[in-house]
Amino acid sequence: MIASQTPPCRLLPPALVCSIGDDLATIADALFTGRRGLEYDDVFTPGRPLPLGRVTTSLPDAQALPPAHRSRNNQLLAAALEQLAPTLEAFRKRHPQARIGVVLGTSTSGIGETETALAERQREGHWPDDFHYQRHEIGSPARFVAEWLGLDGPTYTLSTACTSSARALASAKRLLASGMCDAVIAGGADSLCGLTVNGFASLEALSDRPSQPFSAERDGINLGEAAALFLVTAETGGIQLSGYGESSDAYHISAPRPDGQGAIQAMQAALAMAQLPATAIDYLNLHGTATRQNDSMEAKAVATLFGNTLPCSSTKALTGHTLGACGALEAAFCWLTLNEGRLPPQVHDSDVDPELPLLNYAKATTHHGRRAISNAFAFGGNNIALLLERFNE
Repeated sequence: MIASQTPPCRLLPPALVCSIGDDLATIADALFTGRRGLEYDDVFTPGRPLPLGRVTTSLPDAQALPPAHRSRNNQLLAAALEQLAPTLEAFRKRHPQARIGVVLGTSTSGIGETETALAERQREGHWPDDFHYQRHEIGSPARFVAEWLGLDGPTYTLSTACTSSARALASAKRLLASGMCDAVIAGGADSLCGLTVNGFASLEALSDRPSQPFSAERDGINLGEAAALFLVTAETGGIQLSGYGESSDAYHISAPRPDGQGAIQAMQAALAMAQLPATAIDYLNLHGTATRQNDSMEAKAVATLFGNTLPCSSTKALTGHTLGACGALEAAFCWLTLNEGRLPPQVHDSDVDPELPLLNYAKATTHHGRRAISNAFAFGGNNIALLLERFNE
């Protein structure tokens, strides 16, 4: 029986495309051995090669997508949809009349394609013949998925920076609880583009080397791209989204509240929804961006709520920070952790910062826990914690 009194919210096996792989077996191998998926590239920052978590596996041909949806963001989603297809087909066979919604998160949508089109307009004096502004619109990812699959349920995209796709999962749980949907395709996608890379560079937030979350030598983030999708259903058993917690610091446009109170509130709310004490959690996926301020705030928050015994790690060291996709991607990493009975190790190349509160950074080992929390914190001080729980079938 589910510990929470909220209706069941089952997360079926995720479909993932990121820099450490495009199938669950490959991704799990990298995740649980701590193998980074970063490559140096200066395509967005000429003369300054940066470690980026670029997807290098082949993607569906953009020309196969509807003209208004031809973007790298939607190519990433199309690749994830190919993986999700068997799960979706099996669910539809079990529930042929199911009402299926789509809720996704993104921060880039098709901005990269608009950058290319704008450059041509400046050079040639006109927009490319195939240019569609709809590719750029924030709503494009969810519309693309719904149109591609022929779905007519609730369809919308959220854009709350780095919490976007985690909030999409929380929205899916609300849609199921409201009775508006029988299942929801939820997650998100973000693609690398000049705007985000140069934007973070202007904030002096990028590192010129592989990132070092919670390390004494951490000096910034690496950016990445990914798509992560779940089919979220009202079925019992399996791995459930038992709780989520959301809060808003409203402290600063880009810096987190230093004392971590907003993060603490989000994690406490997730525990309260699942009706669980902090001691029931077996693993925590840290937001862990490797910036000085974020890691300091999060270490304080985690130590305050969980002490120094809960295994935790930041997987952004492996994939880069995938921005609007990271919430769903790292929830999927928690799903794999609970499903595989293994811990993602904390990866950095120097000593832990002794000025931070002591945490129990995970090592690559088996660990048959039942419950995990995944944190995501974003610009503007908006925070979310997702609590996943494994049950017997």
